[in-house]
Amino acid sequence: MEAAQPEFWSDQNRAKEVIAQTKVLKAVLIPCETIQASLDDVTVMMELAEEESDSAQEELALDEVGTQLKEIERELAKLEMKTLLSGPLDANNAYVSIHAGAGGTESCDWADMLFRMYRRYAESHGFKFSIMDYQAGDEAGIKSVSCYLEGEYAYGYLKAERGVHRLVRISPFDSNKRRHTSFASLDVVAEVDESIDVTIEDKDIRVDTYRASGAGGQHVNTTDSAIRITHEPTGIVVQCQAERSQHSNRQKAMDMLRARLYEYELDLQKREIERFYSAKGEIAWGGQMRSYVLQPYKMVKDLRTNTETSNVDAVLDGDLDLFIESYLKHTCRQAKNAESE
Repeated sequence: MEAAQPEFWSDQNRAKEVIAQTKVLKAVLIPCETIQASLDDVTVMMELAEEESDSAQEELALDEVGTQLKEIERELAKLEMKTLLSGPLDANNAYVSIHAGAGGTESCDWADMLFRMYRRYAESHGFKFSIMDYQAGDEAGIKSVSCYLEGEYAYGYLKAERGVHRLVRISPFDSNKRRHTSFASLDVVAEVDESIDVTIEDKDIRVDTYRASGAGGQHVNTTDSAIRITHEPTGIVVQCQAERSQHSNRQKAMDMLRARLYEYELDLQKREIERFYSAKGEIAWGGQMRSYVLQPYKMVKDLRTNTETSNVDAVLDGDLDLFIESYLKHTCRQAKNAESE
């Protein structure tokens, strides 16, 4: 094993790269071994059931076999999802940012609904969820929020959610009960470790401090130590007010900036920067990737894959697996088609 060699740790970057690759491989191999062991157990149980002379005991044993097979099916579905997450950063933690778009208070409220939806998604999938920056709306909801999701494949799953989200509903802020359309955007970038070289020159950044604010102190510490860093060559801005220490906030903001710059450079190399950054377009009509309709009917539809469901309440409560799985399969098919051409 390479890690057992004495010279393995002499090259720290190489060692980290090998460990990261090993982690990705184990994430697939260990579930395969577990599934194989479960199948072996089921085979033994079926043999015992066939040899059982008592019909009642045989039925109980077969019921247990059925339960085990359903569990194996669930584990196979999870494993299939992991095989779709083969990108170099898919296994990493993620930075998620939500911004209210066209629609004023309506969109601020919609951004808050999305914030709740992704928080529920993170909790249900075992991701650690922490808020880095929170800007409340003038009357309701939020203008923007940046979060850090920590857990295996956080970026791989959440990258499927990047884009503009559109809501249609009867406005709770309209006394005439008219139907309104609101927009909010979600951006996702992967956390990058020190093995990835991202150079940030001091002359290229502007660091500002400001007073942290939250919804009555509900989300963040109210201190004078919040940090905003602007990378002037690209215009990328990151903020952090999660910690009481200005130094800690600056470090977290710099980590986020490194991640955003790395994603920015990848997009430049692919000549697709317009999809996510300067030419991403206004957060309004024409650019949405998913539509959530509450009135006059209930429907959530992904406009990239045409996946849809009428169970809007479940989706807004964080049940996003249908859309994420569909998107990952869709992009996998697109990649295979591109290779075959």
